[in-house]
Amino acid sequence: MLCRRTVYVGIAFLILIHVPAKSQTPRSAIDRNEAGSQKLRHGNLVGAIEDFTKAIEISSRLASPKIGKHSSPADGFTELSGESSDIGVVDPFTAEIYANRCLARYLNGEFDVAIADCTRAIGIRPSLARAYLNRGCARYAKGDLQGALADWDRTLEINPHVAEVYCNRGGVRQASGDLAGAFRDLDMGIKLNPRDGKCYCNRGFAWLDKRDYDRALSDFDKAIALEPGFAWAYEGRGIVNINKLDFEQARRDFSMALQSDSNFADAYVNRGLALLLQNKGSEAQLDFDRAVQLDPSLKDEIDQHVKAARELLAPRRRN
Repeated sequence: MLCRRTVYVGIAFLILIHVPAKSQTPRSAIDRNEAGSQKLRHGNLVGAIEDFTKAIEISSRLASPKIGKHSSPADGFTELSGESSDIGVVDPFTAEIYANRCLARYLNGEFDVAIADCTRAIGIRPSLARAYLNRGCARYAKGDLQGALADWDRTLEINPHVAEVYCNRGGVRQASGDLAGAFRDLDMGIKLNPRDGKCYCNRGFAWLDKRDYDRALSDFDKAIALEPGFAWAYEGRGIVNINKLDFEQARRDFSMALQSDSNFADAYVNRGLALLLQNKGSEAQLDFDRAVQLDPSLKDEIDQHVKAARELLAPRRRN
């Protein structure tokens, strides 16, 4: 390819705002969980984590003369081993709150404690599919690919209709070179949720790997239509356009990617190449310098791409 092609996997997670509670769940725990869920949806991760933590404290302290420390799961409660001594039994609703805090911590970059929260949720409620989904996201973020795939496979064993899992697993398969498996998963993810921009973006990169630029372009266009600020979708579309030799459109796409994410080093590299291929060497160098400033490891690769671009330009200049 004429430009830098970085492996991209759009990871999808599941936010569930309203969770049905047991009749015995304290109203204050429900209210705190709902408040945290709303903050999570609006991006207030610190506030969401605080609300979920308080909800867990309230929901977990349910021991009473009628509900002793050794209440059976048939009562709707389970004993929670490893907790502090003042927490005897756990309302199953607490699993939902742990799963919510897991997600908030994952989105906040706190991957280890996110994994711990989802693991606790699974310990309370082993059939909670979204806890496996979101733990898989955190494991993937830590580089534990096999752990992530195992969690996503388990999600589908519990509920085979979770679109986010197909999107995630398809993206991982695409990145590892299993394009046939990637297309199976991504097609299913889009079938289950045709409004998931990340899934279209993942499939766009799979088409890009097959050098089917028209289908890749269609998927990136769809991803952008669904998520107009999606930097990676613009990056993918720019790569398509630079390979279709539409350098000006590619430049515009990379600029849109940078408008969404001003620290997107790869987009600077590729915009620089698009500019260079339009004989705008001084502007291109500014982008290359910015890319190296953001990621010094890119310097050698940029030099190789610049050499290839100049070789492509040489016959035009002679003519």
